[in-house]
Amino acid sequence: MHDSTDTQKPLDALAGKLKRTELQHEQSSIPGREIVQVLTEIPPGVESGWHTHPGEEVGFIVAGRVEMRFQDRPTLHLEAGDGFLIPPGTPHNAYDVGPEVGRMLSTYIVETGKPIASFVQEKPLR
Repeated sequence: MHDSTDTQKPLDALAGKLKRTELQHEQSSIPGREIVQVLTEIPPGVESGWHTHPGEEVGFIVAGRVEMRFQDRPTLHLEAGDGFLIPPGTPHNAYDVGPEVGRMLSTYIVETGKPIASFVQEKPLR
């Protein structure tokens, strides 16, 4: 298990904003892909920042209420017990609406050797 709040190299660009604990990290049976499972904790009123992943994110809200905002589709309003799927390269931003810490369990099926997440610039609203 790898907790991104320790002194090791961060998992990716989001490690400085959220508490992320890597639970599993294994090669996939899909050539060129790896599977990474992460528990993410977002304090109330905090957002992840706009970012993408180099593969699918299959997620589940363990606790709290989270708005999953997208640049080109409607916001998902998620609560404990809800699942979600984010396609590769889709810019999104997770915001914890509170009042408790949001906890998400995400499994990423991503390109081998690439950071799990990379920040992107928010698209201006029209």
